[in-house]
Parts: sequence; C-alpha cells; structure tokens
Amino acid sequence: MARRERRKFTEEFKEQLVQLHLAGKSQSEIIREYDLTRSVFLNWVKQYKESGSFQEKDNRTPEQEELIRLRKENQRLSMENDIFKASSADNGTKVDVIRNNRHKYSISAMCDVLQLPRSTYYYEATIRDTQDEDLSNLIVKIFRDSRNIYGQRKIKQELQKQGWQVSRRRIGRVMKEQGLISKYTVAQYKPRKSKVNESEVGNKLNREFKQDEELKVIVSDLTYVQVNQKWHYICVLIDLYNREIIGYSAGPQKSAELVQRAFSSVKYNLNRLELFHTDRGSEFKNQLIDKALKAFGIERSLSNKGTPYDNAVAEATFKTIKTEFVNGRVFSNQQDLDLSLFDYVNWFNNIRIHGSLGYLTPKEYKQKLVGE
Repeated sequence: MARRERRKFTEEFKEQLVQLHLAGKSQSEIIREYDLTRSVFLNWVKQYKESGSFQEKDNRTPEQEELIRLRKENQRLSMENDIFKASSADNGTKVDVIRNNRHKYSISAMCDVLQLPRSTYYYEATIRDTQDEDLSNLIVKIFRDSRNIYGQRKIKQELQKQGWQVSRRRIGRVMKEQGLISKYTVAQYKPRKSKVNESEVGNKLNREFKQDEELKVIVSDLTYVQVNQKWHYICVLIDLYNREIIGYSAGPQKSAELVQRAFSSVKYNLNRLELFHTDRGSEFKNQLIDKALKAFGIERSLSNKGTPYDNAVAEATFKTIKTEFVNGRVFSNQQDLDLSLFDYVNWFNNIRIHGSLGYLTPKEYKQKLVGE
C-alpha cells in the first residue's frame, strides 16, 4: 500500500479553512475538496478555537486555560469595580448604574460597592420603573390618537403640553419597542459615503469579460434589500465563464465578513480560482479578505476610480437581481431573506435563461461547452 505523502500547510492556509468552516461550510466538504484527513482538520479547528494558533507551544492544557480565564475575569471585575466607585456623584447616578447592570450583577453587591442603602435603591428604582411604564403608555396613546401619523417631533410636543420633558431619542426607543411606525415614515436607502479603496492594485481584468475557462475569473459586488424596516445587504460571486452565481451571502452589515461568508458558500475548491475582481468599495479592502486570497493563491483586480464599466458584468447582474428579486419586496426577517435568496440563486443558475448566454441557463451553457 502506497504511503501517503506528508504535506506541509501554512498557518494562513489552515486559518482560512477553519474560517470557511466557521462561516458555514461543512466539515465533510472541506475535507473532500482539500484532500485532508478528518483528524487533521478537526485538530486545526480545535487549536484555532482554543488558542487561535496552530503552534503546539501555544495550545495550553485546559487547566492552564482556566487559570488564564479566571485571571482575566478577576481583572475585568476589578475594572468594573473601579467604575462603580467612580459613580458616586449622587444617588440618582448610583441608581442608574445599578439599574443598567442588574442583569449582570447582584443588586446587593452593587449597593455595597456604591455605599447606597438597598432601601433607597428599591424606592427610587420603583418610581423610575413606574414612570417608564407611564411614559410608554402615554406615547402609545398619543400615537394612536394621531391615527398613527405622529413621529418623534410631534409626540415630543404633545408630551411637553402634558408636563413631560423627554428627548426624541428616548421617544424613538419607546416607539421601536412598541412597534410604532408613522404613516409618513417611508424607507429610503441612503448610501453612506465610504472611503475609496486607494490600493495600488490595478485593473488586471481589463474588461475581458468573456472567459473560456471555468472559475478563472470571479467578479463581485453588493446591493441592498429591505428587511423589516431596515436595510440589509447581499453579496454574490459571479463566474465570468458562464455568469453562474457560485457564492452568495446576506446580512445586516455591509462588511468584509459578508464577502467572506459568500466565499464560504462556494462549492468548489477555492484554489481553483485565479482572479477576483471588484470595484473599489471599502468593504473589499480588508485584511480578512487579503489573507483569504493570499492563502488560496487568488490574484486581486480592482476597477479604476470612477469607472463602473470596469465591473460591468457584476453591475448588470445586480441590476437584474434588483429588478427580479429586490424591488417591491420587504422580507420579514433575515431567515426569510436567506431562504428567498437561496431559492432565487437556484432559479437564476438552473432555470432562468440569459440573453448573454444564447438564451441558455448558466448550467446549460456550461454543459454545452463541456460537450463541445
């Protein structure tokens, strides 16, 4: 029986495979796609979770880890103790500190640290809890009486008429807790201005959008979608070979983690990817992504500043996604979005015909080229 050749893996490579697993890619897929043994990969996951390092000297025993944890916990409690001691200006401040932390610490212990009689705390806390409840009920009444029209500004004015001095922020918090949304509140997406990726990486794709090799060039972009009165984001990875969406993700943050989760959904060995092209959005400039690309040997390409056509295929795909999947839809929650996106990607790849592919689906187009 042939002896298995011993392979060497870099620290970066190990970390990226563990990150793929933590981001949602199954253990069995990773082991199969990267030709690993189960014991080796599980050991990497264990080392990364326990110490964040793959060096044996850094992987301490459970007893040592527990000792370090207890020392950190003691240090944290000492710091919080100092904060409590500093909150001694007046009884009102002390009561606020205790109320804000009562879900974490014993009320009696905090009263001892702050030198506040427990009877004083319970008396003032009861008054404040009653006031909070009265204010919440009053805000709901004002809102309902206005036929669900008043927003924070008008409710603030009505409260002032009744002797309440309440900030708009507090009113907004109560409205959110009670699910009160004004009829005049129309959700509008306001893109945040972000710094341009000033990386010296150039446009290596150079608008060569027609590729004759599978997984050679992957392009990507992000778009937004409404989820229960908030904006969430979608990231997709597109293979220029057949316009197939090979990876995707959705979430509340427009971040590098969203892009990483899209990579984790790819069903192919990431070492097969050669070039990753995007625009210069700040979400694509991050050490997290740079480390992943380096570990899998994927070259980087960026559009030129102010030149959206350099990423035309991704732009066109997202226009399609917005028209067919996003516009006019409000998803109830993230799970609803995830399930709907899964269904849409499956339809996009396997059922929807594409004019740019000779009116074939991405799957049919790839099968046709393989057959030829």
